[in-house]
Amino acid sequence: MTDTTPAQPATPAFPAGSVLGYPRIGPRRELKKALEAFWAGRSSADEVEAVAADLRRRTRTRLAELGLATDVPAIPSAFSFYDQVLDATALVGAVPARFADLQDADGRLDLAGYSTVARGRGDDLPLEMTKWFDTNYHYLVPEIGPDTQFRYASDRPVAEFTEALAEGVLTRPVVVGPVTYLALAKPTEDAPSGFSPIDRLDDILPVYVRLLTALAAAGATWVQIEEPALVSDSVGVSADVLAEATTRAYRVLATELARPQRPAILLAAPYGDLGSALPVVAATDVEALALDLVRGDAPTVPVAGLAGKTLVGGVVDGHNIWRADLDKKLAILEQLETLGAAAVTVGTSTSLFHVPHTLEDEPALDRTLVQWLAFADEKVREVATLAEGLTEGREAIHEQLLAASDAVSSRATAPGVVRPEVRERVSALTDEQFRRGPFAERKAAQAARLNLPALPTTTIGSFPQTPEIRKARAAFGKGELTAEQYEDEMKAEVRRVVELQERIGLDVLVHGEPERNDMVQYFAENLDGFSVTQNGWVQSYGSRCTRPSILWGDVSRPAPITVAWAQYAQSLTSKPMKGMLTGPVTILAWSFVRDDQPLGDTANQVALALRDEIADLEAAGIGIVQVDEPAIRELLPLREKAHAAYLDWSVSSFRLSTAGVRPETQIHTHLCYSEFGEIMEAIDGLDADVTSIEAARSKMEILGDIAAAGYPRAVGPGVYDIHSPRVPSQEEVTELLTEAVRTIEVDQLWVNPDCGLKTRRYEEITPSLEHLVQATRTVRASL
Repeated sequence: MTDTTPAQPATPAFPAGSVLGYPRIGPRRELKKALEAFWAGRSSADEVEAVAADLRRRTRTRLAELGLATDVPAIPSAFSFYDQVLDATALVGAVPARFADLQDADGRLDLAGYSTVARGRGDDLPLEMTKWFDTNYHYLVPEIGPDTQFRYASDRPVAEFTEALAEGVLTRPVVVGPVTYLALAKPTEDAPSGFSPIDRLDDILPVYVRLLTALAAAGATWVQIEEPALVSDSVGVSADVLAEATTRAYRVLATELARPQRPAILLAAPYGDLGSALPVVAATDVEALALDLVRGDAPTVPVAGLAGKTLVGGVVDGHNIWRADLDKKLAILEQLETLGAAAVTVGTSTSLFHVPHTLEDEPALDRTLVQWLAFADEKVREVATLAEGLTEGREAIHEQLLAASDAVSSRATAPGVVRPEVRERVSALTDEQFRRGPFAERKAAQAARLNLPALPTTTIGSFPQTPEIRKARAAFGKGELTAEQYEDEMKAEVRRVVELQERIGLDVLVHGEPERNDMVQYFAENLDGFSVTQNGWVQSYGSRCTRPSILWGDVSRPAPITVAWAQYAQSLTSKPMKGMLTGPVTILAWSFVRDDQPLGDTANQVALALRDEIADLEAAGIGIVQVDEPAIRELLPLREKAHAAYLDWSVSSFRLSTAGVRPETQIHTHLCYSEFGEIMEAIDGLDADVTSIEAARSKMEILGDIAAAGYPRAVGPGVYDIHSPRVPSQEEVTELLTEAVRTIEVDQLWVNPDCGLKTRRYEEITPSLEHLVQATRTVRASL
């Protein structure tokens, strides 16, 4: 009998070395500047598109120069104007109903409409924003309901692939996978109880089929579909549901849609260990799997289904900036070769958009430190080197292996990496240093000292960093202003900020932080054990970028940092002035942190430095100290089994920094842009007297968790979303505040924005804060 089953075409060649993604904002933040000019009406969409096209071209050229092949799809096509999850929303046409007028007849968004969905307009709130797994990147949360219409509404992945192909570069398009997209989505407000966006999987898959078909027709040989939801227990969908959804999705995308109707599929699972999901994805008919072997472990025994697949070993860390020990990484790859896969190739653990572009842009960094580091370009070279070693043998890269091992080992004995006096102080800590007295006693003492009204109003800390402030800071850096002149200019700004707050009528004031370039970098510049970069920009969300500091050694505080500024600001007003600090967990989360000791040990070193600062603020007469921890949820491990250990050291480090104050000194903290319902017990464990928390975009969603937990201390749910240029009306703020009063006891409530005001303009924040105060007075009058 003759077998008439059609023969499957041979799997196209996959590169020996590749990366999952590359920084997309531009080495000099070119995309940021182009977008913000467009939003301000100073340039056209065509001009932004031209900047974006040039960035993509330069990225392809650079990656080829660094050793990635152009005739096989080693170079990913992973550009975004704002956010890869928003790109997926545009792809499937799932625009919320309030923005439906921005779509054309085919569901497409132009750049202006795309931007509006991200940033909001008038009374139309933008999509909610939250953290992307355990990173400091923020994504825009899709809103999916039972009636959300899915359609193939964006051909950008195809157009950008075609753009590269016309230049002779065979790229690999990158898209967020359907399982992850729906797992990260939230139900629309009108969705019935019990509905989950993952219920719509069968409805969204035809769009992905259309995309894959179009990519194949355009000549794409491989596509990268990212499913990081599979490495997390914190996406709101159970492991069993995710497994079933994955099997169903890739039956449609990889089995029923057979090649050559589609490209070969690389299913990538970055940010952690696949664990029990590995056999699930191995059983699908995708042609390759990309495994995170930095946060995850390499399989030690063969897994059914891997025999016909390529394994991309993500051994080069896309999440941190330390140079790889190439010998150890090559050993991991060699172990993968024993698992029976069709092929093993080299990759990064995650996209490289989490790290800066290149060390070549950092001439001021200490040369000893530089030899320990690898930014994006240097990591691409590491991938290329490992690929050569894997294909040609260790001898082919013998010198590179020795150089990398020597660089890594040199850290252990370098001055400042280990400081005995710092370690002795940490080892001598006692349980008493982590505890404050009973909250009831503290509450009474603080009420007597501060004498605040019901629903006290305040802000989170920073005020707009105006062009004048930035100009003065640049002039000071160039030596065009003396230290005294610079200080005078910053004091003048503090005076303006204090006067503005008093005029608006806020109850508890801040000095506005004009002297601070960044809430972490400012402290890094004043603590031993840190270094800072000049051009180490990393995308945080949209057009917003940060320059994470490098925490490389033992940490201590050589001198007071914020005390003089707080004292000066307090001298300008009779109202309480908050001292403003960044907490130990956030300093770690928003820095590139040493990887040669447990994070908890490093956190305690930072906490002791902050404890000293708080003691000096208290001695200077500052009655309220805010220690911001917006990132405490961000570092929560993706697997539940690791939660308890993390929460233990993270909560303890905060308490260590704050527990030395007297009862009458009020400790505030601030948390933002994460799903905090999961860690209410830990928030309680911080033992802060007042906790301000993001709530405006989610319309006070967190209040139910706070009330259900019986949270005993004061909270300030944000009533003004500062991550949008919208000015909320007095009525909108009143509605949010009224909802808060219905849910939480009045004597527990504070009124504040969602976050600091640094990135906004005075034209936006002044009326917004006026509306906040007016709304508070309205609600007070109704009590």
